[in-house]
Amino acid sequence: MIQLLQIVYYLLAAWLIFQLSFPFVTVLASRLFGRERPSKPIGPPTYDFACIITAYKNSAIAKPLVESLLHQTHLQYTVYLVADECPDLDFGMDDDHFVLLRPALPLRLKIKSIQYAMDRFLRPHDFTVVFDADNLAHPHFLEIINTYAQAGHHCIQGRRAAKNIDSGYAGADALGEIYKNYIERYAPYLLGGSAVISGSGMATETQLYRAYLDSTEIVRGRELGKKMLQEDKILQNFLLRRDIRIAYARLAVCYDEKVSSGEAVQTQRSRWLFSYFQNIRNALGILCRGLVRGNAGQFFFGIVTLAPPMFIQVGLACFFIIPGLFIAPWVSLVLFAALLIFAANVLWVLKLSHAPPAVWKAIWHTPQFVARQALGLLKMRNPEKNFRHSEHRNVVSVDEVLNKK
Repeated sequence: MIQLLQIVYYLLAAWLIFQLSFPFVTVLASRLFGRERPSKPIGPPTYDFACIITAYKNSAIAKPLVESLLHQTHLQYTVYLVADECPDLDFGMDDDHFVLLRPALPLRLKIKSIQYAMDRFLRPHDFTVVFDADNLAHPHFLEIINTYAQAGHHCIQGRRAAKNIDSGYAGADALGEIYKNYIERYAPYLLGGSAVISGSGMATETQLYRAYLDSTEIVRGRELGKKMLQEDKILQNFLLRRDIRIAYARLAVCYDEKVSSGEAVQTQRSRWLFSYFQNIRNALGILCRGLVRGNAGQFFFGIVTLAPPMFIQVGLACFFIIPGLFIAPWVSLVLFAALLIFAANVLWVLKLSHAPPAVWKAIWHTPQFVARQALGLLKMRNPEKNFRHSEHRNVVSVDEVLNKK
C-alpha cells in the first residue's frame, strides 16, 4: 500500500513539475530561438475586413468601440454592431462604414449574433474580425492585422490589453492576461507554433469562418445554450485540425475591460473553468494528432491548452509538497523548486511585457483573486442557473486609454 502511494505521488509530482517548469522553458526558448515568420508579403496589399461587435442588453458600452473602429488607419472595412435585446440607442453615426443590426427575436448567444451579422454582410469581406462590446481597438489595429494577412496567415489573434486597472481585482485580471499573452500566444508563435485564441480581437478569413460556423460543434452548440463549449475554443480546435497556424499580432492591440469585483471574477471564471474542462478531450486529441503525425505545432498546442489554470497548478503543488516530505522528500523538494521557477517566470514575463506599475501592485491582490476563482469552481455544475452575462460599465474612449498609458 505504501509503495502504491509512492508511485501515485511520483506520477502526480512529475506532472506538476512539468506543468510548472514548462512555461519557463517556453519563454527561454522563444528568447533564444524565436522569430517572426513569415516576414515577406505574399498576398494583396489591402484586405477588406468585416468587424462584428456582439452586444447583449447594453449597446451603450459598444459606442466607444465603434468610434475607435471608425478612426482606423486602415480604410477597407465595415463595422457591424449586433444589438441583441438592447434598448434603443441613437448612436448618431451616419457613416458608410457602420451598420447597426437589431434582431427582431432574442438571440442570447454570441455565436448566433455573429451568424446574424454574417448573413447581412453588405459585400463579401476577405476577413472577419470579432469584438466584444466592451473592447476598444487601437487606431492601427486593422493596419497591423492586414500585414499579417499579407504574409499569408489565415487567422490572426491581436493582443488583448487592459482597458481599466482601477481596482485590485482588475489589476490581478490584467496580470493574468499579460502572462497568458506571452505564454500561450507570443512565445508559441515565435517558436513556429499557434497562438491560443482570446475570444475577441481575432481576424479569420471569412470563408474559413463560415465553414467553422457550419461545423458540427457549432451546430450542436447552438442547441446547448450556456452549456456550449466557448466559441473561441471551438474555432482554435477547428483550425488546428486543418493544419492552419494561428498567428499572434502583438502590436495589434484590442483593449478589454477587466473585472472589478469579486462577484464578477466568480461569474466570469465559472464559465471559463467549465469550458476548460469541457475542452480537455479536444486538447488531448490535438496533442495526440501532432504526436502521431509528427506535427510539432499541433503537439505543442496540445500541451499549452491542456495546462490547468494557474491557480489550480499552484494550489495542487502547495498541497502535494507537505505530504511529499514524508513520502518522497527529494521529490517534494524538486516540486518546491519548480514552484519557485514558476513564480520567477511570472515576474520575468511581467518585466518582458513592460507591465504597468498598477499590475505589479496587483500581485498583492492575487490571493483574493484566486479565492474567488476557487469559488467559481463550485458554480460550474449548473451552467443554466449560475452562468450569467458579465456586466460592463467602463465607458471610456480609446483616446482616454491611450492618454493614460
